[in-house]
Amino acid sequence: MINRQPYAPTPHSYVPNSTLSATINLDEEVKLADTRAERDLQDSLAEIFSIIVTLDELEKAFLKDAIPEADYTEICERSLKQYKSLVADETVARAFVGLEEFKAEWDLEVPRATERIRVGMPSTAVNASAGHHGGGSGGGGGNGFKSENSGGKNPSGQLILEATQDFITFLDALRLGLLAKDQLHPLLTDVIQSVNKVTDRDFENRGKIVQWLITLNQMKATEELSEDQARELELDINSAYQGFKSTLS
Repeated sequence: MINRQPYAPTPHSYVPNSTLSATINLDEEVKLADTRAERDLQDSLAEIFSIIVTLDELEKAFLKDAIPEADYTEICERSLKQYKSLVADETVARAFVGLEEFKAEWDLEVPRATERIRVGMPSTAVNASAGHHGGGSGGGGGNGFKSENSGGKNPSGQLILEATQDFITFLDALRLGLLAKDQLHPLLTDVIQSVNKVTDRDFENRGKIVQWLITLNQMKATEELSEDQARELELDINSAYQGFKSTLS
């Protein structure tokens, strides 16, 4: 009579390694980084991932009118500032490489966030019809402008004065030779934001402001415009300034 084994035979016998087993603690947290610098880098990359996903969902919600305009603008501006701050760090920038490379590495499909990061500002700032509503009504404030034709808004003289000053400040910066992205982008952002508080009309050459904001946003912080670009920028913003004034007079 043949004795049959009660189990399928294996080609090799397995002998537990007691030494190896003793070195593995299943309750111990696995460390993804050995140094503080590595942990900080991983935290920063994780934060960038979270911001990108958040921006994409935020854009979807805004398109569906599922979030108030003011809340959308606040969250979007804060997220974009955090994103720019993180990727401005040299160590993070080297690991991040670029938005397209980061998306490919982590298999991210986030077209709306990609566009928002490319533009560098909320859609409420880009679109004339979705600008922030300014303060109460008022007179011209001695600035020579009227506000009757400001596209459904009745801005105060103070808001008109602030927008005018922002235009002048930006143009003066160009004439003083400030050409770096980190010098010009904040000033031009002030221009579009103050303009949106005054009027939601798409005045002549308003689009030039937005296009230059996008151009500047895609530059490195210390990268500078060429002399030809600076001249073109000055002409475009001066034309936009004239178009802005025409909506108020």
